[in-house]
Amino acid sequence: MNWITRERPKIDRIACPWLIRKFIDKDACFFYVPFDQVIEKSKLLKAIPFDVPGVELTHQNNLCTFDALIKKYKLTDPALHVMAPIVRGADTDQHNLASQCAGLWAIAAGMAHNIKDDLELVQAGSVIYDALYTWAKHLQNIKHTESPVEQLLVDVYKKFLKKGSNDKIPVWATELKTIIQDQIDTNITLSLTDISIELNVNPTYVSREFSKYFNNLSFGEYIRKLRIDKAIVFIETSAYSLSEIAYLTGFSDQSHFTRIFKQAKGITPSEYKKNTLKSKIRSKS
Repeated sequence: MNWITRERPKIDRIACPWLIRKFIDKDACFFYVPFDQVIEKSKLLKAIPFDVPGVELTHQNNLCTFDALIKKYKLTDPALHVMAPIVRGADTDQHNLASQCAGLWAIAAGMAHNIKDDLELVQAGSVIYDALYTWAKHLQNIKHTESPVEQLLVDVYKKFLKKGSNDKIPVWATELKTIIQDQIDTNITLSLTDISIELNVNPTYVSREFSKYFNNLSFGEYIRKLRIDKAIVFIETSAYSLSEIAYLTGFSDQSHFTRIFKQAKGITPSEYKKNTLKSKIRSKS
């Protein structure tokens, strides 16, 4: 039987041919054509169109064509139902559906970039889905570190990290510190996510690793510390009022400034200011 879809496949249009040949039509022949020719060519070739708007086998609500094939042909293999959310998440940018989604997308995107012939790409991609199916059917509960040797290597690596053997500060941490210093006075809504995107580093990774390079403080704690330090400089060296200092150091209002300052220093800004003035008077006398 002939099947036809859009050219330049990545996820769904490679996963579906794999599924069709393995579980639906072992003699399937696939055609990849420009988007606007799929329906017309399907009639000429007497081919079943898939993964294009307006046909039966395509995306429906939050599901992708891989899901539609499983449903239509009543495929009950449990391994396919493990694979389905992985394919769906990778194909629809819902990487939260399964931990494997982002990896599948990365591999598929790289393959599509390297292989320009669609049929060759499908053949190469089938190896990936064969492997994913085997994992889903036999290996999904097996850990890489179940081997004693692998676990030993992991233990050694963890001990190495605990000893702090890697003292080199990564480039992203150095650049992040510079960005924070540059923006701390002008950008009240300084966001770790925005900065991470600017650095082209995954925000989740930066959030997890941040404290290692910033005095064991989280991003929020580090920002508050810088702002309190700046406020102390203003209190000790300027004639600004506390409300003006709160504004200049990025706090939403004076009460917010007072609360955070007391948490950090154990006394209020006004108490700190009085103590500073007393110290200056004593030093002059």
